[in-house]
Amino acid sequence: MGSESFSIELDHLNASANYDGRRKERAQWLLDSPQPPTLCQQLITSLKATLLPDANTLSSSSSLSKTQKTPSGFAVSFLQGLFPILKWGRNYKATKFKKDLMAGLTLASLCIPQSIGYANLAKLDPQYGLYTSVVPPLIYALMGSSREIAIGPVAVVSMLLSAMVSKVVDPAQDPVAYRNIVFTVTFFAGIFQAVFGLFRLGFLVDFLSHAAIVGFMAGAAIVIGLQQLKGLLGINHFTTKTDVVSVFKAVFNSFHEPWSPFNFLIGCAFLIFILITRFIGRKNKKMFWLPALAPLLSVILSTLIVYLSKAEERGVKIVKHFKGGLNPSSVHDLQFNSPHLGESAKIGLICAIIALTEAISVGRSFASIKGYQLDGNKEMLAMGFMNIIGSLTSCYAATGSFSRTAVNFSAGCETVVSNIVMAVTVLISLELLTKFMYYTPLAILASIILSALPGLIDLRGAFHIWKVDKMDFLVCTGAFLGVLFGSVEIGLVVAVGISFVKVVVDVIRPSTEVLGRLPGTEIFCERAQFPAATTIPGILIVRINSGSICFANANFIVEKTLRWVAEANDTEKNSLDSVRVVVLDMSNVTNIDTSGIIALEELHKNFVSQGIQLVVANPRWKVIEKLKAAEFVNKVGGGWIFLTVADAVEACLHLKMLAFTTR
Repeated sequence: MGSESFSIELDHLNASANYDGRRKERAQWLLDSPQPPTLCQQLITSLKATLLPDANTLSSSSSLSKTQKTPSGFAVSFLQGLFPILKWGRNYKATKFKKDLMAGLTLASLCIPQSIGYANLAKLDPQYGLYTSVVPPLIYALMGSSREIAIGPVAVVSMLLSAMVSKVVDPAQDPVAYRNIVFTVTFFAGIFQAVFGLFRLGFLVDFLSHAAIVGFMAGAAIVIGLQQLKGLLGINHFTTKTDVVSVFKAVFNSFHEPWSPFNFLIGCAFLIFILITRFIGRKNKKMFWLPALAPLLSVILSTLIVYLSKAEERGVKIVKHFKGGLNPSSVHDLQFNSPHLGESAKIGLICAIIALTEAISVGRSFASIKGYQLDGNKEMLAMGFMNIIGSLTSCYAATGSFSRTAVNFSAGCETVVSNIVMAVTVLISLELLTKFMYYTPLAILASIILSALPGLIDLRGAFHIWKVDKMDFLVCTGAFLGVLFGSVEIGLVVAVGISFVKVVVDVIRPSTEVLGRLPGTEIFCERAQFPAATTIPGILIVRINSGSICFANANFIVEKTLRWVAEANDTEKNSLDSVRVVVLDMSNVTNIDTSGIIALEELHKNFVSQGIQLVVANPRWKVIEKLKAAEFVNKVGGGWIFLTVADAVEACLHLKMLAFTTR
């Protein structure tokens, strides 16, 4: 019997040695992992991914063709990355051009009246809206990656400019200075957008969450609609403020002044006409062209009515000032020596973020329908360059329009050539039709803008946000009420502020959950979510549900872990089953700073004083490298770093069993 006992014990020791060998080998894979890329390498990779096609392929010299290895081949790849039209343009066919031609002409019929209306909303002369529909679409056609997006002025950005720039320079007192500030703001907006794309800083745009955008757009739509009462009623004196209280006061006060009812009649009649055509277009998809043509038909018919009836003599307000021709240079109009340079940069940053958010969301929506992926960083770069060049050619901030993109998509566009067709058509209109548009009534421009506003109010989206996440709905409501009763800036600050507080709370108070093993499996999951999961006597497994252990949350994580240990020991009646090992599951932690490492060292010291072993499971790439650099691995012991939670638990149980058999 003695020999048999010795043989069994020897088998246990051999099995233990084999297991230890395999476990140490797996742990060594983790400890001997290569160095993660440095900040400089990440920046270079980011620039390659933005400017070069197939950056991952190009980064591997073994996969490069002989042509790509030459300087000329590299230059071609660079140019194709910067100007995608050089790549897909080689396979462009006449059949695609027929569809793009029809889509572009349909797009122009909607773009011309909308551009004039949005210029009026931005408190600029009408030709600047048309200028903005010429140069930016052409630049985007060269650099953009979306096939459906339609570029030009939009209502929200136009309202942003009029609301914010008017506080710097009054357009009624000095329209030239106001226009020059708008060009300067557009230049800064382009610079910020290009920088966001070049250095892959798209996360800055993400500070405006989906909920914030839904609330902001709805509030902006109502404010824009109320602002159109000036044109619809033919009011001479109107407030420059954008909050709903000031607008209603201005409308109420205007009734004490003489006003012409013909403005209201013309505006309402054609507004009803546009809405009816839109209803017909929704009911019959083949009639998509009717709502697209309705605004242009409204402009033509109303202008003819005013011209033939001489309605301007009866109090109907008309456009009057309208310059035609090619886009004039505005290089010398940019105000870089102005005392308002700081305000211009601030407004430019806000416009850049709002414009990018709208354009990328619109582009991705239609790209998903067509089944291709949109590169957000390249879109930012294209938007940036088109606004920089636009600011030098008498354009104000342009972006992707949802209503015009929907028309472009419905018209069957194949590529961004439809934007080129639209831009050329608008340019021809600037040359030939500006004298005719002199008599266009302002009430028509107001009705065209009003007809486009319902698309900005997403009631279904707001209800969905309420149903899914009440905190997100608070962000949505805050943005809506801030814009409606405060100003554009207040709405943005409230939305970003609530979103930021939400993120900060999640960061500084991350959840730490106790894990248990599901019966009959090697799966470890949170006991709060899976009550069937069982704990292992003497071993406490804690998962840190945070992407980073940093100065903001390190002490909280340590305190919460110590509290879990104390609670586990209080519930154990048998002192032999008290916690002897704490396994930290760090699979969710992607980064750690020096404060986080110091906090882990303090936790380890505390456990050592209690006779508890600290075990780390599944630390990520950057985390394990920083722990090794700080010599934390040596303090804990390399044998207590494991690839998975299952490995850590098995090792602890095995060591406990081995100690029992050898006693």
